[in-house]
Amino acid sequence: MASEHRQLKFVAPPGAATLLLVRHGESAPVRDGVPVPLLGGCSNPELDPVGVEQAERVCERLAREDVDAIYVTPLQRTAQTAAPLVARLGLEPQVEPDLQEVFLGDWEGGLFRKHVREQHPIAVKMRETGRWDVIPGAESAEHFATRVRAGIERIAAAHADQRVAVVVHGGTIGQALALATGAQPVRLAWADNGSISELVVLDDFWVVRSYNDTSHL
Repeated sequence: MASEHRQLKFVAPPGAATLLLVRHGESAPVRDGVPVPLLGGCSNPELDPVGVEQAERVCERLAREDVDAIYVTPLQRTAQTAAPLVARLGLEPQVEPDLQEVFLGDWEGGLFRKHVREQHPIAVKMRETGRWDVIPGAESAEHFATRVRAGIERIAAAHADQRVAVVVHGGTIGQALALATGAQPVRLAWADNGSISELVVLDDFWVVRSYNDTSHL
């Protein structure tokens, strides 16, 4: 009888880390005349009540995923999103500064949302070129890519053969997946709040397993 070779199910290679990249829950809206909190010049709003509910739904999903560690960024919306999962699993969240959102220069403090919604010419150029740094004073594409790679590599090196919840930002997710695929980061930066994207990392072997999973929301 001839042997047969069935299609293979993906299995992470030995030593790889599986990173569950969670975009934080929806943050508080920007209101005219109301300053947006800043941390080191970066917008640092808290979660909106909608975002709090999304955080609970993320917890319900990931509590079944055998998560070994939890990471957040210095911005409070990531820690607040991770909080229900932290409480459920009893894991101490670790802060990875290099995975903080891209710095938007003159458009921090709420202007980014306003200008994108109003189709500001620079926002249109950003979409067309696939670069954040067309925004005045914004972080260079090269610097952002370098630090996101460093943050991902540190987490992966520390968690071989483990699953890690990494609560970050839309721009950070886009950059991480762009590093894995060669796509333009801005094209992948629009993951929904509370969504989960899966990235398997082993040295230079990065595999995108899913993007913008919102089935739990």
